[in-house]
Amino acid sequence: MNAGVESVIARIRAVYGRWNRQTTVVQMRQDWDDLFAAQTEATVTPVQADTVPCAWVRARGVRLDQAIVYFHGGGFRVGSLRSHHELMARLSAAAGVQVLGVEYRLAPEHRYPAPQEDADAALRWLRHQGFEGANLALAGDSAGGGLALSALLAEQERGVPAPAAAFLMSAWTDLAATGASYDTRAEADPIHQRAMIQAMARGFLGSGTDPREPRASPLYAAPARLARLPPLLLQVGDRETVLSDSEDFVRRVQQAGGAARLQVWPGMIHVFQQFPAELAEAVQAIEEGGRFLAGHLRRKTKGETSS
Repeated sequence: MNAGVESVIARIRAVYGRWNRQTTVVQMRQDWDDLFAAQTEATVTPVQADTVPCAWVRARGVRLDQAIVYFHGGGFRVGSLRSHHELMARLSAAAGVQVLGVEYRLAPEHRYPAPQEDADAALRWLRHQGFEGANLALAGDSAGGGLALSALLAEQERGVPAPAAAFLMSAWTDLAATGASYDTRAEADPIHQRAMIQAMARGFLGSGTDPREPRASPLYAAPARLARLPPLLLQVGDRETVLSDSEDFVRRVQQAGGAARLQVWPGMIHVFQQFPAELAEAVQAIEEGGRFLAGHLRRKTKGETSS
């Protein structure tokens, strides 16, 4: 029994336990933001990426000629740049690169494919700012991890050079929730069960979209598309019902001939990286993700500047 993990679980359950059918989505979002305290020093600069509100998150001394584009999690219903400030700040420090956090639209006000459209718009804006594929990387957690993969697939359709790499935490790649871990990890996962995941998917997709639509569920993308993805690092906790979302996705990419690596963290829960104050594993995982991205981004050339 990991005391840090149990403390985190208690905090999450305290938030979920206050919610009922009368709880507004506005209140849910506020509660979720309040759950995550920001501690790491970083400069935050709001910016409008075409039609999408974003923010540059920069740890001290990071490179400005490269960027990690971050898509936060929250089931496409909650989550924000505020709830993920700490994670983005630590990732910026770990990679030595500025992070662009994307405040994409959320359901139920904006259902599928609104987040995908916002992700595409943010990436197009970055390229118009002069960031080439070799100087871009993507990252995200949970729903944001799936969104990052969806954005990579959309970049293929536009025929632009692929970003250098992507780092994904507890990625939600299968909105149909077909993975074996929904059964094998049902007792181990303290929060997410198949019925809950499927309800979240329905709330996001509405009634007219197949949850196996590849734009919504990257797990179902064609093998030829998966083979063309840039190098990927996926991290997931061993106690997650969405464990299979990462395992199955990595397996499909590897079978297609692509480059994907999976880290399964023993005893860890969904997006444990959001709790670095309580979990040493979260700190280590973020540092490994940052090194992975930095290792794939183009090396700095003479004369380029940092903050």
